Amino acid sequence: MNHDSITSKIFFENNGLNQTTAEKFTSDALKNADDGELFLEYHQSESFSFDDGKLKEASYDSSQGFGLRAVADDRTGFAHSSELSESALSRAVETVKTVQKGYHGTLSLPPEPSNHKLYTDINPLSNTSFASKVNTLASIDSYARSLDPRVNQVMISLTGSWQAIKLIRGDASFASDVRPLVRINISIIAKDGSRQETGSHGTGGRMDYSKFLDPTHWKNQVREAWRQAEVKLDSLAAPVGEMPIVLGPGWPGILLHEAVGHGLEGDFNRKKTSAFSDLLGQRVAAPGVTVIDDGTISERRGSITIDDEGTPAGRTILIEDGILRGYLQDRMNARLMKMQPTGNGRRQSYAHQPLPRMTNTFMLGGTESPEEMFKSINRGLYAVNFGGGQVDITSGKFVFSASEAYMIENGKITAPVKGASLIGNGPDVLTKVVSVGNDFKMDPGIGTCGKAGQGVPVGVGLPTIRIDGITVGGTET
Repeated sequence: MNHDSITSKIFFENNGLNQTTAEKFTSDALKNADDGELFLEYHQSESFSFDDGKLKEASYDSSQGFGLRAVADDRTGFAHSSELSESALSRAVETVKTVQKGYHGTLSLPPEPSNHKLYTDINPLSNTSFASKVNTLASIDSYARSLDPRVNQVMISLTGSWQAIKLIRGDASFASDVRPLVRINISIIAKDGSRQETGSHGTGGRMDYSKFLDPTHWKNQVREAWRQAEVKLDSLAAPVGEMPIVLGPGWPGILLHEAVGHGLEGDFNRKKTSAFSDLLGQRVAAPGVTVIDDGTISERRGSITIDDEGTPAGRTILIEDGILRGYLQDRMNARLMKMQPTGNGRRQSYAHQPLPRMTNTFMLGGTESPEEMFKSINRGLYAVNFGGGQVDITSGKFVFSASEAYMIENGKITAPVKGASLIGNGPDVLTKVVSVGNDFKMDPGIGTCGKAGQGVPVGVGLPTIRIDGITVGGTET
């Protein structure tokens, strides 16, 4: 069954809403607007929490509803409801019609249809039994505790969701998508004498549970979580000061996402509040730095067949060999900036309006071997994993905490350190990239991006890179 058939059954056969009526109401709501849509959503989710050697929590939730939006110039009329009915939609129409004709005076052309097939239609909540999920969590706990007597606590979370969406525009054109999403996270607390440290590792993607419940997969994940905890037991206080930094491949791309990616979103650049505003065609990064946002990678956490305005996901070159080439666009900001939508209009749910957001954002690999990068560094920091971070979009200033890092001394990786923070400026940091490794890797599928109170799943990626002259805030005295 294709996406259109699945979503039509959910929204029009199983509810009191008629498709012809929905199309009529949508057309009426948008006749004096530049753009807009009726966004229908059905969402199921479940989560399991295993702690203290037992299942601590299991939850299930389902929701459905619509969001009706009319856009005129840069003004928006928006109404949403969890009730899929003619009366609720009628009330919503009256609300959004308060937005009058704006920029062009005609309804914007609908997006081209997509023929992407990036992930399965299978609902992960229904194709794997409750017992098999819980039994796997118990097996993970038992295996983790068997690794070493210093394993003091094991915490495991497993989540899955299935989202079906359908968009109807004023000309009765429509688009549909069905999106699975799963994630498993394992944390291990290691205790050695009076010292306790935590290591964690997560994986996920747009697929069913089968891969993640396979012992071969989760045993590797457990060993990685334990490795991180064991390393931290021997860690020293992090240094302080400006020094060369080497970022490891994969998840450290979160620094790129936060410090640079948000500044390349269309709304910030249209309003000229981004440090990258009005810099198209100019050098913003060192030669060799190419940054891409790609929502079309099969089964990746940040991938989407279509965005939440119906535009097919795309591969957008943001920075090419150090030159700024583009921004991430939803339909409204693209129209106002006289650019093309890039398939990055995303929303958390039917109750939210779409915003330009990242999908899978990464820097392409280069030619240098990671080993060569360390040889000329007398004293520096090698950051392998990151925890939280903060960034100011306007100034580009950021602070990121490294959850796993090592000293680089006399060209070699030496002692693990704890408490290192990287402090810098997003646009400036890309100009300080001096080496780009040949070991590009995507993150394991764990990213969630927050913006304007909305969270959406994303991916990041990075090769090993060397950046000279970043300030390290540490715990060394």
